Amino acid sequence: MEFQISKLEGNIHYYPLNQLEQYGININKYPYSLRVLIENVIRNYDGKKITDEDLEAILKWQVGKEFSFLPTRVVMQDYTGVPLLVDLAGMRDEMKRRGKDPRVVNPVVPADLIIDHSIQVDYYGTSYSLLWNMKKEFERNEERYKFLKWAQLSFRNFRVIPPGNGIIHQINLEYLSKVVDVREVKGVQTAFPEIVIGTDSHTTMDNGVSVLSWGVGGLEAEAVLLGEPYTMTVPEVVGVKLVGDINEGVTPTDVVLYITEVLRKKGVVGKFVEFFGPSLSKLSVPDRATIANMAPEYGATVGYFPIDSQTLNYLAGTGRDYKIVEIYAKAQGLFYSEVPNYTDVVEIDLSKIEPSLAGPRNPDERVPLREMKKKNEKKEKKKGKIVSDNDVVLTAITSCTNTSNPTVMLGAGILAKKAVEHGLRVKPYVKTSTAPGSPVVVEYLKESGLLPYLEALGFHIVGLGCTTCIGNAGPLPKAVEEDIKQNNLEVYGVISGNRNFEGRVNPLLKGVYLASPILVVAYALAGRIDIDFENEPIGYDPNDNPVYLKDIWPSLEEIKQYMSLSLNPEIYRQKYSKIYEGDENWKSLKVTESETYNWDPSSTYIKEPPWFTLPSQSLDDIKEARILLLLGDKITTDHISPAGPILPDSVAGQYLKQLGVKELNTYGARRGNHEVMIRGGFANPKLKNLLVDKEGGITKHFPDGKIMSVYEASELYKKEGVPLVIVAGKQYGSGSSRDWAAKVTALLGVKAVLAESFERIHRSNLVAMGVLPIQIPDWRGLGIKGDETVSIYGLKDLTPRKKVKIEFKSSDGKVITTEGLVRVDTNVELEYVREGGVLKYVFNKLIYEG
Repeated sequence: MEFQISKLEGNIHYYPLNQLEQYGININKYPYSLRVLIENVIRNYDGKKITDEDLEAILKWQVGKEFSFLPTRVVMQDYTGVPLLVDLAGMRDEMKRRGKDPRVVNPVVPADLIIDHSIQVDYYGTSYSLLWNMKKEFERNEERYKFLKWAQLSFRNFRVIPPGNGIIHQINLEYLSKVVDVREVKGVQTAFPEIVIGTDSHTTMDNGVSVLSWGVGGLEAEAVLLGEPYTMTVPEVVGVKLVGDINEGVTPTDVVLYITEVLRKKGVVGKFVEFFGPSLSKLSVPDRATIANMAPEYGATVGYFPIDSQTLNYLAGTGRDYKIVEIYAKAQGLFYSEVPNYTDVVEIDLSKIEPSLAGPRNPDERVPLREMKKKNEKKEKKKGKIVSDNDVVLTAITSCTNTSNPTVMLGAGILAKKAVEHGLRVKPYVKTSTAPGSPVVVEYLKESGLLPYLEALGFHIVGLGCTTCIGNAGPLPKAVEEDIKQNNLEVYGVISGNRNFEGRVNPLLKGVYLASPILVVAYALAGRIDIDFENEPIGYDPNDNPVYLKDIWPSLEEIKQYMSLSLNPEIYRQKYSKIYEGDENWKSLKVTESETYNWDPSSTYIKEPPWFTLPSQSLDDIKEARILLLLGDKITTDHISPAGPILPDSVAGQYLKQLGVKELNTYGARRGNHEVMIRGGFANPKLKNLLVDKEGGITKHFPDGKIMSVYEASELYKKEGVPLVIVAGKQYGSGSSRDWAAKVTALLGVKAVLAESFERIHRSNLVAMGVLPIQIPDWRGLGIKGDETVSIYGLKDLTPRKKVKIEFKSSDGKVITTEGLVRVDTNVELEYVREGGVLKYVFNKLIYEG
């Protein structure tokens, strides 16, 4: 096939999709998200990186067939970005050792890293909270930040946004995204739609502003950065038809929690979701971004909103060029008009949605607000000196999901204002915090006059970063912590985040509920989770008169009065004009540009990675492996590789203390040190390994049956020369796009993970580390106990999605045989596995080409 380029505007050209008609393709029948992919494939078609097979697969919409394309941009945050850059730095060192030019290892795709995951809520409830938390952040992370500053100087096509500027996805939404980019392609100025991949699951948020985007593992991102195409299978596209009107009292958060529940039950894992219908135009871009953000929670690869007038309005309101977007989208058939064909259609009636929360353990466990009391009622409550069972001890306005949405942020401010006017105060045992996703939010809260009311209730700004949502909620007040521990109390958190997996926010919490920022403030005032807001007062004024939630709830009309403040292009231009400069803390970090990084042997944060010095292993059958862990359903990447605080008595904590480290920090902050991370594998205190009776990072070694840490068992099995597998249930690896969850699995000596089903990103991450994800029937139904040896036959001549024979043999000689589906889905993934992982695959290509 040959594709023509046409003039669009001035000296700008484009590749028209309507030229496909000559090949019998009616592009208007394709979902808008697929049209974006098709444009990318025809623009980059060269017969080498993008081949005839790629063209055929996507043009014929051959679901399940693999194809490749070239993402236009990569975004990263520091928790996932630091290990990626450590890998690239290690690759440069190995390149130099091989007598090659280290500068060959360099991003060829534009990339931004936003430092947003490292700030912790140590200080709260005061005007100095933000300043002191940032000071503490730099004290903890100076080594990491110096490394990032070195990377900024030493790699091209790579920018770093310093701490204190906001959350990756909100900055991506409000500033970085162009929707339609213009660059030189084959010597011609060419317009094209952005396709963004990010090393964070919630990169999907950008679909709210019509940028096709999703999260990938850091390993996949590394390959793309170094010029490799991104390979995936052609997706099914599920259309979500939006009808009806949102009722008074219902927030965008309620809408996304409802959609998450419906689509998770529908089953959209690995599929594209695209929104359409008569009510599409009623949702603003911030509303859409709230919905798109939580695509990982409902399981979809993307939740895409096509370009329309709302997209243009938002670009204009945030100070960006919208004219080229409009011209291009209308010329290209990407501007929303007629309804295309979809694989399947789900209807969402917005008028049926009611105020809700989600929890206490997963974001798809929606609970209507009216049922919260019934769900959490106890016959008898244990009482401590300060708190009791069912008390709410932590409330946080956090996470890009909601802080990017002025409706709920202004709504929280209005509710706070009314609460203060009624004389209400937050319960004294509740830790409160506000962490907006960008400085723009702080500005419009100030201009609206609502920020002082939030502060009056203790919701001071504590940071401009991810904070509580990533697990950096910080400690509870010591007296409250002691009360909870001494009396074994079951207490809760309420946050406006997108994730509430066990042990993520704070290990002392029985559970965490996700809610709108408005309800976060309401629960801080109530101080307990088992309140019936409809019939019980939220509190009493100083004259002992009852005040109900309905008395202080913000109406849509009240919120609208402030909305114009949130889309002022001048504020966006002003706040983002110096975003790459950083504060004095950042400017004072002294680093020198160099070809290779000067590794500090004493560093406990940044160590040269082991990937390029590990011995090569051929792909072969696995014989007489032991089961390292026997796990149930919904094992998250937080269970596998925690991001939160490193506990002093953990294996990683003991290791660091032996080195004289006093500030243990978090696993997320130490992802540049593989020695810490391997000891943190499966170290989540809430992990339930069914080989043992106790929760936490422990397991049973076989055949002696001794109980020990997962790390100790792994090391012992390595000495014994015994290969390892993990056996698990449904939705294995749900949660964050955490490449360390796959890296630590490989470092522990695990050759294969046998699970009933896998979440999309973790499955691909396992493959990228050379670990085989294999789907098996329910292990409980098979009668697996966990003490068996496991042999897997048929791996020598592995092909994509091959079925293999698996034998579980118990000590008494009983053999259970089953069939497994190896989830190495594409030929490219097969190459990764054969090379021992994507890092070695890409490195070997660079060596060969260099």
